[in-house]
Amino acid sequence: MSEKLPTGRPEIEVRDLHKSFGDNKVLRGIDLAIGQGEVVCVIGPSGSGKSTLLRCVNLLEEPTKGQVFVGGTELTDPDVDIDAVRRRIGMVFQQFNLFPHLTVTANLTLPQRRVLGRGKAEAAKVAAENLERVGLSEKADAYPASLSGGQQQRVAIARSLSMGPEVMLFDEPTSALDPELVGDVLAVMRMLANEGMTMMVVTHEMTFAREVADRVVFMDGGVIVEDGTPSQVITNPSHDRTRHFLSRLLDPAMAEVEGEDTAP
Repeated sequence: MSEKLPTGRPEIEVRDLHKSFGDNKVLRGIDLAIGQGEVVCVIGPSGSGKSTLLRCVNLLEEPTKGQVFVGGTELTDPDVDIDAVRRRIGMVFQQFNLFPHLTVTANLTLPQRRVLGRGKAEAAKVAAENLERVGLSEKADAYPASLSGGQQQRVAIARSLSMGPEVMLFDEPTSALDPELVGDVLAVMRMLANEGMTMMVVTHEMTFAREVADRVVFMDGGVIVEDGTPSQVITNPSHDRTRHFLSRLLDPAMAEVEGEDTAP
């Protein structure tokens, strides 16, 4: 892992971002900039607002207040062509969202043809290249039901990559997987990081955050509590709230001694 800092125009930027659901204020003035090629992991307890922040970056959630920029284009501008900007953003969810009645190749080629207007041959070529990248070339003609959860998530990543994104957003990409299947998905994400992909990752995988992230952002109560290198935030956090969260996440036995629920 190389520790890169934003230089020039950020690839992703949010300014004074607020999001409320009725009276529930989920985001309370978030400012965050992610430079080109940076990998930023967002951690925090359930309900801290981290997934809502991620979904606001491509306007799957409409911010209540504030601005969102991707590649210098303001997504929150009422006049923006949001579909055009979203083509530059890859999104990988907890669930795989594959079409069960389509083969793996068809799952990758259909979005290319419908959204990007690629021909059948070009779309198939791009799909094959990205299946090879995620180590699943042999599953090109398989159907999702025949794949493990980890394989389905790798197909979902390949599908996003086939659209040629400039940034990738990951929302707890391994949380729905059995523990033995997590490693293959994280290996693909490491590969993307090494290739220089700009990535924003909501995760509880602390080993991945330590080894791959350039920066780690800890959120709680809808605000950013800490933002720094993995060594600063995970190894030597400066805030009591961060230390408490990490102690429970990394040492569940400690939480049991305290009589607390061990779920983050």
